[in-house]
Amino acid sequence: MFRPKVPTMPQPTGLTTPPAVVEPTAVTPHAPAPASTAATPARNRPAVQLTPGTVLALVGGGTAVVLVVGAVLVSMLLAVALTAASVGVCALTVRSVIARR
Repeated sequence: MFRPKVPTMPQPTGLTTPPAVVEPTAVTPHAPAPASTAATPARNRPAVQLTPGTVLALVGGGTAVVLVVGAVLVSMLLAVALTAASVGVCALTVRSVIARR
């Protein structure tokens, strides 16, 4: 009942072809092509073109990131404040119990 069942490797079905033999080839170096003298001038165009839609998307994404990071930081600060307050209450309680004895 509690014996593990070991899966068996299934045997391939159908026809199999032997692997193709790869013949090594010799690499012959050749002379580099001469550089052309009439090079086209580079355009003075910015790499990223900002359209009104992309600017709006960037502003919206940045705003979302700032809001999420702010919410996380505020929640962490609140957790630290609550922990400090509870430790303070525990300290006062222990101090008052010790003072009564």
